[in-house]
Amino acid sequence: MVDLQSQYNKIQENVDKAVIEVIRSAAFINGPEVKSFQTELEEYLQVKNVIPCANGTDALQIAMMGLGLEQGDEVITADFTFAATVEVIALLKLIPVLVDVEMDTFNLDIDALKKAITPKTKAIVPVHLFGQCANMEAILEVAKEYNLYVIEDTAQAIGADYTFKDGTTKKAGTIGNIGTTSFFPSKNLGCYGDGGAIFTDDDDLAHTIRGMVNHGMYKRYYHEVIGVNSRLDSIQAAILRIKLPYLDSYCEARKKAADYYNTAFVKSTKIITPITSDFTTHVFHQYTLRIIDVDRNSLHEHLNKNGIPNAIYYPVALHNQKAYQDSRYKEDDFTNTNQLVETVISLPMHTEFSEEQQDVIISTILDFVK
Repeated sequence: MVDLQSQYNKIQENVDKAVIEVIRSAAFINGPEVKSFQTELEEYLQVKNVIPCANGTDALQIAMMGLGLEQGDEVITADFTFAATVEVIALLKLIPVLVDVEMDTFNLDIDALKKAITPKTKAIVPVHLFGQCANMEAILEVAKEYNLYVIEDTAQAIGADYTFKDGTTKKAGTIGNIGTTSFFPSKNLGCYGDGGAIFTDDDDLAHTIRGMVNHGMYKRYYHEVIGVNSRLDSIQAAILRIKLPYLDSYCEARKKAADYYNTAFVKSTKIITPITSDFTTHVFHQYTLRIIDVDRNSLHEHLNKNGIPNAIYYPVALHNQKAYQDSRYKEDDFTNTNQLVETVISLPMHTEFSEEQQDVIISTILDFVK
């Protein structure tokens, strides 16, 4: 699904040198590389504060802790996404409220969001799924009306640009009260292990979170807030520093590959290619098709038999997962999500594609769905 080896080969000399320098320095935790990466990512995102942490799931949890959400508060998020988004809500004894997504963009449905708000609602977590931003301007309007926090899950969309109606642009993750991301190796900006970060323009919130990621300490052995142990290690930061200047070109390479797929599939009435909203760029963390009038699972098996990597993101809606079932949920409230879990399939998507490689994938699919 992702050719990380070929990507590494192009930057091998710089990566190897950076890793060796960290080892020689023995500054493995919160070393100079972490601080430099933090500054460089702040400059790239044009955000005042980046707080690195151990992984994207921790980033979400710490963001909610930093906002002071309390047991019993309701947090609304999308039903069609990876479980990390909802599991941290449950772990903090908050109440997850899952809502349907748009059929064409896979992102949070604004009407469903509005219907889900109650007096207990305290936050919205839009997930910028597969590489494009949710409708943030509409989400911010809802949040303002009901005095809600907005926590962006940007794990799949770092590098995407959001354009407001007045023409101003912001990077994904810098639009709400706080943003989070993951540097899992397969992400558009990925390290060679685990890593994550939190973004905010709120200096006071950033100060709180900087303590939280380090056991609640601002001064060693003095614990001012309840915290966790969630720090980006220096080797991963050094690798991310090498890769950050390539992020835009990585995203462009993914878009080029997506365009090639789109052109090849356009004439098939049984394949619906990804839709990009007019207010956002798409950085194609995943390239996800909807398969119509053909059994998706049979296509999945056909691709596997032919050695074509593919994946189903996601085969079970969160509201139907055993861990997150709730008697409040009605199947009629998840019409789009329930269709998506039966029809989506994701194809290989990375920065090192050749057209010849894509042609093999494309022909294998078209031969099956004809």
